[in-house]
Amino acid sequence: MIDFLKRSFDRLPIPEEKRDVFNLPNTISMIRIGVIPVLFGLLFSPGSKMSLVIAILFIAAALTDLLDGYIARKYQIVTTMGKFLDPIADKLIVNTGMILMIPIGRIPAWIVAIIIIRDFAVDGIRNIASSDGMIIQASPLGKRKTLCQIFAVSALMIHYPLFGVDAHAVGMIILYIALILTVTSGIDYFLKFYRTSILPKG
Repeated sequence: MIDFLKRSFDRLPIPEEKRDVFNLPNTISMIRIGVIPVLFGLLFSPGSKMSLVIAILFIAAALTDLLDGYIARKYQIVTTMGKFLDPIADKLIVNTGMILMIPIGRIPAWIVAIIIIRDFAVDGIRNIASSDGMIIQASPLGKRKTLCQIFAVSALMIHYPLFGVDAHAVGMIILYIALILTVTSGIDYFLKFYRTSILPKG
């Protein structure tokens, strides 16, 4: 299936010099971003059926993160645009999902604020380090944090009991785990930056 998608995309009449931008992994990332307007349906129709539909779309969009990364690595289509789009798409869809659930009372605003502030702070630290020629490796805690956020947002979007399980309660438990990982990984990035840029070498 993936090979078929790759061959089909390669047949499109896209100039070779534009393939760094218009390639299959980047297109999947842009489709993921395109799901974001649909999430606003939660504000207008937060009933059980619409909540489930939107949650399924959110989960499908989140899963494409694994797909575009796999395709980029398998076919060696790792580009500068892809490195920019992939993390941006993840943060946009997760953060938008959390923000949209604040007005309908499904997620505490203070948790969303901490998560978003942490993301801005870490991005700032990495940009400063990069401008000084330093590379701060991604923390394994950060990857676990992202996974927990996706699971939490998915369950909170469903909200209503599903197959006898209280989706909202499950989502809140995972959300608090994500919050702990968010703060812990943020501190980890700061300490790595401190050791790299402040402490004397040697």
